[in-house]
Amino acid sequence: MYPAYTSKFPELGFYGLPGHSRTPRDILKQAQDAETLGIGNIMISERADYKEISALCGAVAAVTDSLYIGTSGTNLNTRHPVITASMGSTLNSLSEGRFALGLAKGVGLRWRAMNVDFPTFEREAEFIALMRKLWRGERELGHTSALGNYPALQLADYVNEDIPVLYIGFGPNSLHQAGKVYDGAHLHTFMSNQALSEAVANFRAGEAEAGKSGGKLWSVFATACDVSDERYLKLIVARLATYLQIPGYGEALVGVNGWDMDTLAAFRSAPIVAGMSGAIDSVASFTELAEIEKLIPEHWRPAAVGDAQTCAQRWVEQFEAGADGLIIHASTPEEFAPVLAEYEKIRPNQLFAGRSNRPG
Repeated sequence: MYPAYTSKFPELGFYGLPGHSRTPRDILKQAQDAETLGIGNIMISERADYKEISALCGAVAAVTDSLYIGTSGTNLNTRHPVITASMGSTLNSLSEGRFALGLAKGVGLRWRAMNVDFPTFEREAEFIALMRKLWRGERELGHTSALGNYPALQLADYVNEDIPVLYIGFGPNSLHQAGKVYDGAHLHTFMSNQALSEAVANFRAGEAEAGKSGGKLWSVFATACDVSDERYLKLIVARLATYLQIPGYGEALVGVNGWDMDTLAAFRSAPIVAGMSGAIDSVASFTELAEIEKLIPEHWRPAAVGDAQTCAQRWVEQFEAGADGLIIHASTPEEFAPVLAEYEKIRPNQLFAGRSNRPG
């Protein structure tokens, strides 16, 4: 129905509007620059300010031709199932087959604040099965499951869309469950090589249990090539500090890496962090970030940092640790272009022969 899109680097993706942004229009040039460089995927995260995810995906679809466009991620519990299904079918048709739905669990604190149910494993499995059914144009009558009770669910009988569904997360149990029902997974920024390898193994174990295989596992890797001290604080320290700031989320990231929980507690109780008026990457000044950096151990910052050659080698290490793809975080295409030039020289080409941009 749609072409098999293949770019020069189908194994590479990047985050559009990485972190906090108040200028969503920036994503248009980022997407076009990435496509020109041969990047195969753009992943777009969601925030309730200027990053409404379906609007951003639609905008990117309008200004690109081969770039696969993924939500990384949205949530299954913030929209009616038919609305999410319609978002997917619309974006896939609009982009002519270049959309991937990435789903994240989020954290309980947010769901309690929004008064919505937590997306359990059972709800995930039911939701994904329902999305696939609706995208095949099928009708669901008298639906009763962990998702709720719905008299009638359908898009239209002429709808026929094949959309990969990807898990966004990094917990060992979650990845094991994800391997059973998802087409692939995006992992997380600031995971050590060992944590990455263990995450891949957990997903593969879930696949094997379900009698399936072939899902793509994407490492999400912050990259800061030849940056100033101030830019490093914004790209690396502010991003990591914001994750650590969130109750539940910070504990999960520290746990999967085997880091020290007491260090996390000390970080959060430090006056400069405890007194922050919002997300650190949104509100902290350069001076504040310089103080916050002192609270975060150096080994808590696995990322590609340094000159272009050093950063390129760090990218290759992600594939050696078991990743099928790499999502470049923190930097824009303009900023990581020198790393891409060095990566091309040492790229393990045999791993990606015959591969398309499809991320799942």
